[in-house]
Amino acid sequence: MELLLIRHGLPERRELESGVADPELSEAGHAQAQHLANYLGDEQLDAIYASPLRRAYQTAQPLAKALGQSISVVDDIAEWDRHSNEYVPVEELRAANDPRWQAMLRGEWTVHEESPADFRARVVAAVEALIVAHSGHRIAVVCHGGVINGYLGHILGLENPQGFFYPNYTSIHRVAAARSGERSIVTVNETSHLRRTGLPMGLFQEG
Repeated sequence: MELLLIRHGLPERRELESGVADPELSEAGHAQAQHLANYLGDEQLDAIYASPLRRAYQTAQPLAKALGQSISVVDDIAEWDRHSNEYVPVEELRAANDPRWQAMLRGEWTVHEESPADFRARVVAAVEALIVAHSGHRIAVVCHGGVINGYLGHILGLENPQGFFYPNYTSIHRVAAARSGERSIVTVNETSHLRRTGLPMGLFQEG
């Protein structure tokens, strides 16, 4: 089967004194999601899954509409900061040289709900369950940068569970999963749909 792990589009910045931030997509994020849907609109997808967080679910909506499919929510592919009271796009943190950006560069884990190892274990178990349920299918899973890093890092056998690369907004990461248990990474950071759009792609690029 073929698994498409897709990062959400660009969200709004949201910082609260209390409660859960869970931001919706920005205007650019909605545009990215539509370009993603146009790009994947002629591919046969047997199912579409999304994280329960707004930025992921809203990214999946144009694709589901284009293909006439529903979206199934999987709680265990939510991001590691799902209960945080703030969400600031990492590009803004980097531009301001924010202390939170420096902490990310040092690889510091700032959320205490689960350890990095527990986070990766949760993600891997959730994704593997979807693979087992869709033998011979092609499915899309719209989720988060940490989730994508966690699962691809697992395939590569990397020890650091916190990540090894930056997935661009609405980037597609394809994995071929065999019934024998073999997992092969086919593409990483596939973003052809954002080329020449002028939309933000990630830390260093615009479309």
